[in-house]
Amino acid sequence: MNIQWYPGHMTKTRRMIEADLKLVDLVAEIVDARIPLSSRNPDIDGLVGDKPRLLVLNRADQADPQLNRAWKEHFQTQGWAVLETDSKSGSGIKQFSSVIREVLKEQIARWREKGQVGRPIRVMVVGIPNVGKSTFINRVARRKSAKAQDRPGVTRGKQWVNVDAGLDLLDTPGILWPKFEDQEVGKRLAFTGAIKDDVMDIETLACELMETLAQRYPGALEERYKISLVREEPGWQLLEAAGRKRGFLISGGEVDTERMSKILLDEFRSGKLGRFTLDVPEEVDSDGAT
Repeated sequence: MNIQWYPGHMTKTRRMIEADLKLVDLVAEIVDARIPLSSRNPDIDGLVGDKPRLLVLNRADQADPQLNRAWKEHFQTQGWAVLETDSKSGSGIKQFSSVIREVLKEQIARWREKGQVGRPIRVMVVGIPNVGKSTFINRVARRKSAKAQDRPGVTRGKQWVNVDAGLDLLDTPGILWPKFEDQEVGKRLAFTGAIKDDVMDIETLACELMETLAQRYPGALEERYKISLVREEPGWQLLEAAGRKRGFLISGGEVDTERMSKILLDEFRSGKLGRFTLDVPEEVDSDGAT
């Protein structure tokens, strides 16, 4: 499965981010805690340069709790501030402002020395499509100011969002990168919905997800779909077995694998299937790839 997706508007977004960096004091990068590395755009580091950073592990409530801790430690050892959040429930959101002020405490002290008391902190919020960025901003601002839908590519233009007298957020459109060097990264992005489903075969994607979960979280599949896993069973067999258990049959007694595929992806993305993290810190090599 060869996944590539780079709409033209993403080139425009890159240019916009580069141009607007001079307007902000810090960049907050939102990533999906289920795939903390795969959902990090490798181009962001080059774009942002030495600008102060905060990494937000969003959807932490849907990720493996043990691996949430491991990834937080991994990024902190690289000198980054890290915040675990869940935009839908609001968990961790209240700490956002205080964490930013801690990261920028030296800069804030310099502002005070210059008499710039009360100067608002300006934060650029970046991230790939569908990591919950707009929902996160709306939670921080306590109102619906940024467009938020559970599909990639909704935020098209930059938006300034005033949180309070001391904090302004610059929302930016989600930005992917031109080519996935590692197809595993492409698959994991597709699993979580960061890439639109209509650019790929949904059943092939579901088979890949079945195989991935069978390797990493076999108990979750057995419990949710009441199927018995056989060692290294191909994904299409697992998909058929789950569909048969659910009673998704069509004429001739065949399994409606398309329907089962949509159910599997929906239940994985919504958290109904369980808490999973598909990126593991131990798999990161010296180049930062998985």
